[in-house]
Amino acid sequence: MVSRFWEIDFLRGTAVIMMIIFHFLFDLEFFLGIGSIASAFWFWFARLTAGIFVFLLGFSLALSFSRTAGLSSGKRHKKFLKRGAKIFFYGLLITLITFFAFSDSFIFFGILHFAGISIIAGHFFLKWKWKSLALSIIVLACALLLRGIAFGMPGFIIAGQVPSGIYSFDFFQFLQWFWLVLFGIFAGNILYPEGKRIIAVKELGEKIISRQFSWLGRNSLKIYFIHQPVLIGVILLAEFFSG
Repeated sequence: MVSRFWEIDFLRGTAVIMMIIFHFLFDLEFFLGIGSIASAFWFWFARLTAGIFVFLLGFSLALSFSRTAGLSSGKRHKKFLKRGAKIFFYGLLITLITFFAFSDSFIFFGILHFAGISIIAGHFFLKWKWKSLALSIIVLACALLLRGIAFGMPGFIIAGQVPSGIYSFDFFQFLQWFWLVLFGIFAGNILYPEGKRIIAVKELGEKIISRQFSWLGRNSLKIYFIHQPVLIGVILLAEFFSG
């Protein structure tokens, strides 16, 4: 079994908790009209949460790549292409579900679509260290330059713009987030070269809180799929019994 780094799982688990908090507040407002997340704090809270997930996506890709050193180049490519396609397929399931549940605001390019494409695109740069940092800065600069330019439907995913009149619960602009994947690849290759930790980290993985957060991090994809149905169900049941 491949050993895991508890600190990475812990950080991802923290992001899972943040995601659940934000979505719970969003659901309260959306379904019951209680509270509001229309503030600068919650705007940046949501982006910090997403940023942690996206950064760790690139970070984990670098670690995973280092652990495939014994594989041929072809098998390495196949591994990451297969993984990216799998995650993108999960994104399509979310698209299908949200289309039938919320046809006027369904998720057509959310975090899973983005993650799938990012794994496929990012795996070509996994051997890079400082070059990945340079490319990350270039991609970020391009994203900032393109933000003010209007694009039609074919270009909206790359440019990060949604055509007028279209709303989605979860839209991930590719360029405006992919730079963070590349930065995660850089950080993973620098801080964990060849999949080995170079900075001493106090072992807290067996502490109760750390263990629970790390468990959340290891199961983040499963939790992503089930947490919203659970939250919505609890909110609607609470409304039913209180009414």
